[in-house]
Amino acid sequence: MARLAQTAGLTDIQQEILSTVRDFVDKEIIPVATELEHRDEYPQAIVDGLKELGLFGLMIPEEYGGLGESLLTYALCVEEIARGWMSVSGIINTHFIVAYMLKQHGTQEQKDHFLPRMAAGDIRGAFSMSEPALGSDVSAITSKAVKDGDEYVLNGQKMWLTNGGTSSLVAVLVRSDEGHPEGTAPHKSMTTFLVEKEPGFGEVRPGLTIPGKIDKMGYKGVDTTELIMDGLRIPADRVLGGVTGRGFYQMMDGVEVGRVNVAARGCGVAQRAFELGVAYAQQRHTFGKPIAQHQAIQFKLAEMATKVEAAHAMMVNAARKKDSGERNDLEAGMAKYLASEYCKEVVEDAFRIHGGYGFSKEYEIERLYREAPMLLIGEGTAEIQKMIIGRRLLEEYRFQG
Repeated sequence: MARLAQTAGLTDIQQEILSTVRDFVDKEIIPVATELEHRDEYPQAIVDGLKELGLFGLMIPEEYGGLGESLLTYALCVEEIARGWMSVSGIINTHFIVAYMLKQHGTQEQKDHFLPRMAAGDIRGAFSMSEPALGSDVSAITSKAVKDGDEYVLNGQKMWLTNGGTSSLVAVLVRSDEGHPEGTAPHKSMTTFLVEKEPGFGEVRPGLTIPGKIDKMGYKGVDTTELIMDGLRIPADRVLGGVTGRGFYQMMDGVEVGRVNVAARGCGVAQRAFELGVAYAQQRHTFGKPIAQHQAIQFKLAEMATKVEAAHAMMVNAARKKDSGERNDLEAGMAKYLASEYCKEVVEDAFRIHGGYGFSKEYEIERLYREAPMLLIGEGTAEIQKMIIGRRLLEEYRFQG
């Protein structure tokens, strides 16, 4: 076990889970990740292995067949998985956010129906907020649900669904104006629907189409898709929590946890970039000695290691705060912002250490260089994080004049 990014105060069970995941990453993910990524191939064998390890039920309570672990345990597992291949952590994260939203906000019937099969990995989750024209402005959602007897009819187009094709349950946020008078604040007239579907592409149930995979610069292997609803009929008992108008709060609770996850991914990718950089610097010789003995390279390694350590500490702090039952939007925003920015910088420094070889698809750092930018925009851009952080700081430090 390397010295960097250690976490104090873990239980024996947590250490055992992390050790198992790290072994799996070293043996089953790292050796095949770059080849699968270049082919943009869904890592089915890896996903099956994670299912066997019980990772799809890591935070689902034991009464539903999960492991009932903390957000910290989950985040540390994500850090390990992202160290191997960030796309795999995305497959688990969207599933986990839907399970978390069900656990926190679902009706008893919804929990009983979905959580045991989600814990087993038999139902795979995805969630959908974004739309083609709105970016981070969730309040501008235009897709809509209209009540029709015991059902709702959903229409609209959603964008950027991670796991859009492979999932069988999608939590979809839409506008639902029934029961909300004209002039109601936009975030108070949104509802989350639990939409069950067949995995795959095309029309996956009447009124619901997943057109196909969006071709991306990085973050390959995992499918990112659109979702088109055209007269999609959903029974009223599939409104998350059973009450309309609560969708925005439910989604924001899920995304807050998701931000800790994105921070953990940034930590994992940065760790791997540091490992690759420090190893290459000791193998590559110039001017008669390993480049690691040149002061310029040592300075880079020092900066990279410090950033890895700082990002890990902030991510752990944000996870522990949420686990303690406290509000953690400030800490999660800071951790996500810092870890994603530092990840980009550490990856770029490792890329520079590799010189010309960093540009070659033969070297793993080339893949990391394309993956890191996704963390700057996923789960809210860096600019959105800074807005959240700034507002929260002004609440905490209100001037008493």
